[in-house]
Amino acid sequence: MSMQHNTAQPASGTDRLIRLLDAADALPAAAALRARSYDLLQLTASCAVVDVGCGTGRAVAELAARGVRPIGVDRDERMIAVARARLPQADLRLGDAYQLPLPDGSVNGYRADKVLHELDDPSRALAEARRVLAPGSRIVLIGQDWDTIVIDSDDPALTRTIVHARADTIPAPRAARRYRNLLMEAGFLRPDVEVRTGVFTDATMLPMLAGFADAGRTTGAVTGDQADAWVTDQRRRAANDRLFLALPLFVASARRP
Repeated sequence: MSMQHNTAQPASGTDRLIRLLDAADALPAAAALRARSYDLLQLTASCAVVDVGCGTGRAVAELAARGVRPIGVDRDERMIAVARARLPQADLRLGDAYQLPLPDGSVNGYRADKVLHELDDPSRALAEARRVLAPGSRIVLIGQDWDTIVIDSDDPALTRTIVHARADTIPAPRAARRYRNLLMEAGFLRPDVEVRTGVFTDATMLPMLAGFADAGRTTGAVTGDQADAWVTDQRRRAANDRLFLALPLFVASARRP
């Protein structure tokens, strides 16, 4: 998931992200979504698949367990280092979604989980995906639309402002709703899109919500007092089993001609 992280990012920031990702990826709904993405790749034994934005390598390990040959690529040096420590036998490479370290037509599947919205030019990444995929191979994209995240709160108007402020800090916050059109424009065939909605009602997502408030504060969309009050409300809700966050995730698949 982490093609977005610049290699100049302090290790402490990446380490915090790794802890958040580990917690989120361990949830049953997240595991089921990953499994669905593997099924959509329609891979047979020994096929090569690239997981773009592989992060610490969870999907790489799960794909290997299915008998295929995964290649994990991430542009964050710290992520790759952690992945290599966890999976010393895995094929893990430092690389960029725009310029993958792979020959033309060398893989039978391409997977990118929560990556395209972090790219300034998603179309360029899909052109690169088509380059590395063998004819007839499949591509699977997963990601959230940052404008359609649903959060219950005592102040809906403030929540809307905070959600949109966070979205505006993302390079391509609405890329997921464009998956079908982006795939067709890149020349992929028969794109199909599913929506899986993750519902969170406990403290697991509090760090994410705090990040939303910080984005609102940093961009000037809300005041510091408003951001603090909003986070306090969310923490109170989590403590009283009243937190509610719904995260629609789009899963798109298509075939390379």
